[in-house]
Amino acid sequence: MAISLSKGQTISLAKNNDSGLSKVFMGLGWDPVQKKSGGFLSSLFGGGGGGDIDLDASVILLDSAKTPVDTVSFGQLVSKDGAIRHGGDNLTGAGEGDDEVIYVNLTDLPSNVMHLVFTVNSFRGQTFNEVENAFCRLVDEAKNEELCRYTLTDQGGHTGVIMASMTRTAEGWTMTAHGKPCSGRTVNDLAQDAVSVV
Repeated sequence: MAISLSKGQTISLAKNNDSGLSKVFMGLGWDPVQKKSGGFLSSLFGGGGGGDIDLDASVILLDSAKTPVDTVSFGQLVSKDGAIRHGGDNLTGAGEGDDEVIYVNLTDLPSNVMHLVFTVNSFRGQTFNEVENAFCRLVDEAKNEELCRYTLTDQGGHTGVIMASMTRTAEGWTMTAHGKPCSGRTVNDLAQDAVSVV
């Protein structure tokens, strides 16, 4: 059964998989806030219902000195080492389940990569007051088993969130839920906030 993480909580992923993790993916999802309907005339002129929300999921790779060594986002779908792959951009947030997925081959990650920080930002400047049901979930790809999930409960006028991070330790990988609000239109704008959480 997947672990539901609280903000700031860290868990060992080694405990969840005796054979060791090799391939995982981080699924991130969100929905537009559903506005109250204003009736027939309102819907006729575009009122009622939520609009599209274009958020971008990304991951920042950090070394032991917390220096960014690479990023994977809609602008660069594969990491330079080939170990991380972005599943593609979702421009609306429509549909159930994961809106964007980032695949990570932990076995192929270079040894100097110590942290993976997963972020979400709004390129169009839409704020998290317009977003609900935002979550991230880590899945063991080999077993198709959800290991843990973090659901974002905070809204606000920010345009980005540091959702979660994975850290390499001597015992294996850990995952921490952050939910740290920040601002920026691209993943590069969130780099300093990403460094601050690990």
